[in-house]
Amino acid sequence: MSPRRQTASKISLMQGRLLPPFKNRFQAFPAMGWEKEFEKAKQLGLYSIEWIYEKPYEEKNPLINDFEINHLKKIINDTGIHVKSICADYYMTEHLIQKGAPFEKHWGHLAWLCQQARLLDIRYIILPFVDASSLQTKEDCSVLIKSLQNFFHHNQHAGIEIHLESDLHPKDFKNVLEGVNHPMLKMNYDVGNSASLGYDPDEEFELLGSYLGSVHIKDRVLSGKTVPLGTGDAKFDVCFGWFEKLNFDGWYVLQAARGQIDKEMETVSSQISFVEQYLSKKNIKNHGS
Repeated sequence: MSPRRQTASKISLMQGRLLPPFKNRFQAFPAMGWEKEFEKAKQLGLYSIEWIYEKPYEEKNPLINDFEINHLKKIINDTGIHVKSICADYYMTEHLIQKGAPFEKHWGHLAWLCQQARLLDIRYIILPFVDASSLQTKEDCSVLIKSLQNFFHHNQHAGIEIHLESDLHPKDFKNVLEGVNHPMLKMNYDVGNSASLGYDPDEEFELLGSYLGSVHIKDRVLSGKTVPLGTGDAKFDVCFGWFEKLNFDGWYVLQAARGQIDKEMETVSSQISFVEQYLSKKNIKNHGS
């Protein structure tokens, strides 16, 4: 496939989406051959790759030690494809909160991950509190608030933003963000997950817009699965209207439905075009930051 364009610099990609599914998983750190994705991303004019850090194949993730981080830095410099964010799926299985209490070992691991992230000039780490790691009770929310307050108190020097991805109702989510009350804590907004949960994006952004830190682009049907962009219940026009209104200055990270295996370049190219039409329609400047 010939180079597509060099104009999609505000659009980024979840790691692995330009490679065949690793171990037949929809989303995973591609432990074998992750380097190949950078050149493909360059061909498509993407700005960055959102890195996945998870428990499986952790020992092969270049974030694991300084030597491998330097190898990753060289690939970043050679291709011009940045790594500015980490999707910390590690905590989907290694929970930060268990049985209504903080799991101190895993909070220590997060502090270590922030230190590794600093070596790559990472801007933020996303903590997923969805699916298996959802906050189930008010007690869970209270524990998270106290744990994050303690985390920021002891890790001020790290300089890494923490973005929470949550399936909480917007009012409950706001209570958590307000309870922590720290400038380095922000919200990750997933367009598709919001649609699947049946939330009203106008209500969400009215309540949570001031906390917006990062965006995942996908489409889902109400109470259902991920589907190709534009075929589900996501209200893209409303959401991009809010991104414009809030002067969102981050990246639009494609986490959309996979297409045919070995057609990843074509699939992602069409996803880029989908986002670009909204950037153009809303007159959102298309550049990285």
